[in-house]
Amino acid sequence: MSATPDSMQALLDSITPQIHEALKSAVETGRWANGERLTPQQLEHSLQAIIAWEARHLPEEQRVGYIDTSGLQKSHCDEPGHTHGAGDSCASEPRPLLWAEQDNATRH
Repeated sequence: MSATPDSMQALLDSITPQIHEALKSAVETGRWANGERLTPQQLEHSLQAIIAWEARHLPEEQRVGYIDTSGLQKSHCDEPGHTHGAGDSCASEPRPLLWAEQDNATRH
């Protein structure tokens, strides 16, 4: 970058795929290519630039932080607005562990 960008938009426009990869490497290792450590502020700004650049240039499944949920089993609990009554839960939700020889006062 020869000139300092005057806005976030200009900064993102100046990031090439090579700069993006260098930023990702620096964030992953905590060091710039020359071996210097990233400051907390450099780390924060680099992460913001990576996320913003990827949102513009990469499909969702290639972005940092993407979690593929296509293979997960769905249930009616996944539907928006689904609720349970007091003390009720779905079979797919975790339940408290009850030891066979203990009463309700000693749930774990």
